[in-house]
Amino acid sequence: MDSVTQIRVAWALRRKNVPVEEIGQEVGRHRATLYRWFRGIARYGIEGYIRRYREAKKGRRVRKTHPYVEQRVLSIRRAYRECCGQKIAYLLQQEGIVLSVSTVYRILNKHLKSLRKHARTARGQPAQKGCCPRDVVQMDTLDLGGLYAFTAIDTYTREAVVVIRPGLSAQDGQQALEVVAQRFGPIRVLQTDGGSEFEKEFAAVVHRYAQEHVIARPYKKNDQAFIECFNGTLRREEFGRTPFKRSDLALAQRRADDYLAYYHSQRPHLALGMRTPAQVIAESHLR
Repeated sequence: MDSVTQIRVAWALRRKNVPVEEIGQEVGRHRATLYRWFRGIARYGIEGYIRRYREAKKGRRVRKTHPYVEQRVLSIRRAYRECCGQKIAYLLQQEGIVLSVSTVYRILNKHLKSLRKHARTARGQPAQKGCCPRDVVQMDTLDLGGLYAFTAIDTYTREAVVVIRPGLSAQDGQQALEVVAQRFGPIRVLQTDGGSEFEKEFAAVVHRYAQEHVIARPYKKNDQAFIECFNGTLRREEFGRTPFKRSDLALAQRRADDYLAYYHSQRPHLALGMRTPAQVIAESHLR
């Protein structure tokens, strides 16, 4: 018999004062389940409880996102070159709309048949590892709570630059780029992802400092493997998961600078044959 029939039979036997153990044997249910049924029937009545029982079995109720918000998610994704869910959530927050990253991806999956299929047809090619200093530099961002770290790494020497900014706008990206260019000098290829912080003001000046600006393919983290690895190291060895406030900008920059001093001159790298970036730079100057 189905569940609804079991409920009706169990209640009929209960009204005849049949012991719960015998009712359980008759309908094939545990006594705890029977007591739960009886409490519900006592509260809503047999028909009311069965109606609620059937509604509950239709599936978990999901709170719906307002259609306007869904359209904003899709509009921002189109306007910012198919950017990731984290950036969409950030841009929505600037508009006063608070939405979790998981909800953003749920909306994208609902309206876009396959993000993976879209990624395969996306434009852009990954830059290879540089063959000399400043040949290929990768740039990205790291969320620190109320602050953002703009990070850059020379793929040949593993020399890095970290610039702490209070926002994730293209103007913040431009100012970070100017610091990176001041530290690195002329760059042949600068690779970034397609985030909004690397557009507008950033894109308007990038060719002053780099001969070529390459945009990594969406959802292809291996395209940015060097900077992704550095960001993970920076998070793990220095900043952790403790969020910074906007007022902590000077503190965060000081911590980043102190870490880079250690990273460049003391920390050995497996990829560099256990040498430090400072040693690789010194050797390249001798050639």
